[in-house]
Amino acid sequence: MAITAAQVKELRQRTGCGMMECKKALVEADSDMDAAAEALRKSGLAKADKKAGRVAAEGLIVVEVSGDGRNAAMVEVNSETDFVANKAEFQEFARAVAQRVLADAPADVDALMALPLTDGGETVEEARRGLIATIGENINVRRLVRRQAGKGALSSYLHGNRIGVLVEVEGGDADLARDVAMHIAASKPLCVDESGVSAEVLEKEKAIFSAQAEASGKPAEIIEKMVSGRIRKFLGEITLLGQPFVKDPDQTVGKLLKGAGAQVPGFDRLELGEGIEKKTENFADEVMAQVQGS
Repeated sequence: MAITAAQVKELRQRTGCGMMECKKALVEADSDMDAAAEALRKSGLAKADKKAGRVAAEGLIVVEVSGDGRNAAMVEVNSETDFVANKAEFQEFARAVAQRVLADAPADVDALMALPLTDGGETVEEARRGLIATIGENINVRRLVRRQAGKGALSSYLHGNRIGVLVEVEGGDADLARDVAMHIAASKPLCVDESGVSAEVLEKEKAIFSAQAEASGKPAEIIEKMVSGRIRKFLGEITLLGQPFVKDPDQTVGKLLKGAGAQVPGFDRLELGEGIEKKTENFADEVMAQVQGS
């Protein structure tokens, strides 16, 4: 039986697969549309499994905020290249994932992947694997955060699609909250204040500073003061309240908030691809290897 262009078009719209793949599936299924679609689905899942080990460090950070501004969600969805990250279908998938996190508040990524991407539809995991089959790159939903406002108001900030921030600010106004969110994006604080720094981290830094100070050969009481000073500097560098405010480095964020009668109960910051070991390619070495192997 001859396969018509209309049949190929219908199957392509139904599955998102390429024209030649659809035609081949229809031929093998003897024009049975359902059988061809199922075959393409199985083939797509197999392709997704093969791509699972490939590094995906590009993609998007997406933020979704509830209508009343009291709840917000942020997700990192990765692709292998920024070319795919700019595709409409990838961006729609990432936004739908963030909307699901906002709506259902899953405990972690595993719980999220088992939820329907849209009400009554396929799961997030099924949609992810289907998108891999359509686009041809590995795609991962890597991280999620969800924040609910307590006494304060939530503010969000996106730097392009690569850095996202959610912050709760009690007191002040919307401009202050946005300034703090932008500061967090730029300065990468690890926590609000020193109470958020673990004892293990402090002890590790203190040991390093002590060893450096002792090498100076100065008296013990001087060394103690040197170590204390370096610890204070370290805490100022990693805590939100201790950092110089990006718009006015002459004052810390802590002083800025105090002057406005405001405080920050907490924040979240995600940066695209942070912590992922990216493959680096040296094309000269690659060509030389091919020459030597030929």
